Amino acid sequence: MLYEKEREEVRIAGTKLDRYGLIALSGGNVSLRLPSGEILVTPSGMVYEDMVPSDVLLMDIEGTIIEGERAPSVDTVALLYIFKKMPHINAVIHTHQPFATAVGLVTDELPCVVTTLPNATKGPVKVCPFSSAASIDMGIQTVNNAGSTLAVILKSHGVMAIGTTLKEALYSCVYLEEAAKTYVYARSMSDKVACLKPEQWQQAADTFKYYGQDKPPMPDELRKTIS
Repeated sequence: MLYEKEREEVRIAGTKLDRYGLIALSGGNVSLRLPSGEILVTPSGMVYEDMVPSDVLLMDIEGTIIEGERAPSVDTVALLYIFKKMPHINAVIHTHQPFATAVGLVTDELPCVVTTLPNATKGPVKVCPFSSAASIDMGIQTVNNAGSTLAVILKSHGVMAIGTTLKEALYSCVYLEEAAKTYVYARSMSDKVACLKPEQWQQAADTFKYYGQDKPPMPDELRKTIS
């Protein structure tokens, strides 16, 4: 079997979506562009914990299945559109996370209310017009609205999180949900919600580039602005 290690990474990412409350049962999907240019996509309608690596499909950028017996995610047409239009993006995660979806029902953008949002998404997250499952519109809305951020909220539907790596896309949707939960709680107490200033959330985004064991040390210039 080709790319067994990468297929297992995709499957594990799917189980984490359930662990962090971003999907229920078989909802959402995970896809990964390989260095070869081929795409791994989770199968349609399977619970992630029940999957094995061979259930994850290998296809080319046009959607032709190279290896795999399962039916691919019904959203594959949208996922491939994103990969085609955003060559710098190598991972896409689609979820139905409830708090972010709830935010999309009452506002056009999730502002940076906590530092973890720009840490992971690189800025405020836009709410896109509705697009149904299995439609290319999901991909079109993501490409048209993501800008330099790593996520969008699809109105009445869920979230599309993107990244240069699977880890980056996973962090994007997990921390987006945390920020959305905070925003919903704050809005339940007051119509006035304090938001980070642009320079504050930009600083949070900049410092996160150096977060983690696999990142370079933080430059002294940036460290001085924090202190």
